[in-house]
Amino acid sequence: MSSKYAFQVSQHEHFYKYPEEYYVTPFRIFANLYFVGNKDVGSYLFDTEEGLILIDTTYPTSRAQMIQSIWEAGFNPRNIRYILHTHGHFDHFGTTKFLQSLSGAKTFLGEEDANMFHTRPELALIEDSRYSYLDLFEPDVLLKDGDVIQLGSTKIRAVSTPGHTLGVFSYFVELTEGDKTHLAGLYGGIGLNTLCGDSIAKFGTEHWRDFYLASLKKVRKEPVDIVLGNHTAQSHTLEKYEQMKKEPTGPNPFIDPMEWTQFLDHTEARYFHMLAEEQAGTDQI
Repeated sequence: MSSKYAFQVSQHEHFYKYPEEYYVTPFRIFANLYFVGNKDVGSYLFDTEEGLILIDTTYPTSRAQMIQSIWEAGFNPRNIRYILHTHGHFDHFGTTKFLQSLSGAKTFLGEEDANMFHTRPELALIEDSRYSYLDLFEPDVLLKDGDVIQLGSTKIRAVSTPGHTLGVFSYFVELTEGDKTHLAGLYGGIGLNTLCGDSIAKFGTEHWRDFYLASLKKVRKEPVDIVLGNHTAQSHTLEKYEQMKKEPTGPNPFIDPMEWTQFLDHTEARYFHMLAEEQAGTDQI
């Protein structure tokens, strides 16, 4: 029996064939933070006084969309200086090498996932990408827990949160607009597809589970009031964007001091539900 938590390639094949159908008009979330991702994967752009910072580059088939999004947001892709990654899966670094060749940007990846590229490249899930020419990249900077990446006045704090992969990093950044300051938080990887029975049987990565709950606990006290998702469904990105368009002068739907705790609670509950199903014999391990 196949786990319902497993990575289902068939669900994504339509995206690989028709990425243009998943385009999202880029928009400003708050202050100097912009969404430049697509309907599935989040990608975030910071406009600093010294150039652009990009977090995650989405699917390899989305490179044209990514370029269009950055231009449409009002920026030149050649001005990207840093490219940060939440973790080493193809749907988060698929356009990295292309953007790096265009801009000369410095790339950042968690040290454990950089090692994974060398020792267990299959764990980057490239075989699921349905893209023949995708290569792994060699990061310029290997992130360690607590690193601070700064460009201009924008400082992004990198926190190691292993589980989804061993090299997952979450990012926290203070954003100021006028007299208002908010803390944006991007949890780097909550997916259960790499922790379910099917994946463990295939890759032998059961020990990844040892880190998952500890990582959620590690960031629980962060005073986040702007929750970002590295997949749009995780933080209801598209719904918030629709609300923002519908009520452009209303409260910013991305600002919610309660959402971070709710997000972590929901993530933890899903994990325990998966374990319970396995114990009951309704899932495989």
